[in-house]
Amino acid sequence: MAVADRRTVTPPRTSAAAPTPGTPAAPVALGLGLALLATVVWSGSFVASRALGDSVPPVQHAFWRWVVALAVVAPFGARRAWRQRALVRCHLGFVLLASLLGVTVYNTLVNQAGVTTPAANMGMIMAASPVLMAVCERAGGVRLGARRVTGLLVACAGVLLLVGGGAGFSAGDLWMIAAACCFGSYSALLRRRPAGLDGAGFLFTTFLFGALMLLPAQGVSLAVQGGFSPEPDTVLALLYVGVASSAVAFFAWNRAISLIGPSRAGVVYYLQPVCVALLSWALLAEPTGWAQAGCMALILGGVVLGAGARR
Repeated sequence: MAVADRRTVTPPRTSAAAPTPGTPAAPVALGLGLALLATVVWSGSFVASRALGDSVPPVQHAFWRWVVALAVVAPFGARRAWRQRALVRCHLGFVLLASLLGVTVYNTLVNQAGVTTPAANMGMIMAASPVLMAVCERAGGVRLGARRVTGLLVACAGVLLLVGGGAGFSAGDLWMIAAACCFGSYSALLRRRPAGLDGAGFLFTTFLFGALMLLPAQGVSLAVQGGFSPEPDTVLALLYVGVASSAVAFFAWNRAISLIGPSRAGVVYYLQPVCVALLSWALLAEPTGWAQAGCMALILGGVVLGAGARR
């Protein structure tokens, strides 16, 4: 009598790290949504920088922004940052560079530009940073794809036409060009963030180091320029840039970079001049015409084209 074979055949396991062709849609959609959230919130911060330009010195604006941001992030990130302190020490150079570019220098330059530059110009100049993001990612060996490059160029053309049709550059625009370079470099740097540095802990650490690096400049500003009056409008604007534009937007942007990379997130970032122009028109009464609307439509078309799948 034949003995039945009791061996069972176990189907091969599918690794969670190797998703099927249909699964990347959800992370991409989430990444694009987070990049859009950060872009819209940051657009409001440019308007706030312009509005505070006459009442709050740029360095003090930046310093109190990060103090507020630290207070908001601390309940979520302080304990995580402490637990991964050994990892932070191992990658201290990376953390310090990210803090310097994304926290200490970038926003101080934006605030300095807001003293003399219209908010719409600030948003238009900042739209150049996605080009640097894409160049840095391509230099790192990432293939961008024809569709994304085309979308990048179309949106860039819209930005250039928008700038060319404006009132021209002011002295503060040079500060914005430097800020755009800082932000593009910061975004490209995030692609190399060590895997063990989680989102909330990394944010808290960079905010803390960035604020500490601002302390000497804060002391000089107080000694030379004096403090500012904490009027209700001033406090509300600082709360906005500290809570929304720092804690919320930086977390969303950093997460978007980890999901879709800097070049694709950078294409979404091209929406910023559109958002800034609309907000500055509504809140600061800065003029917007039909030519600017046409350029904005060109930017939107480039975003839609370049934010899709890599081809």
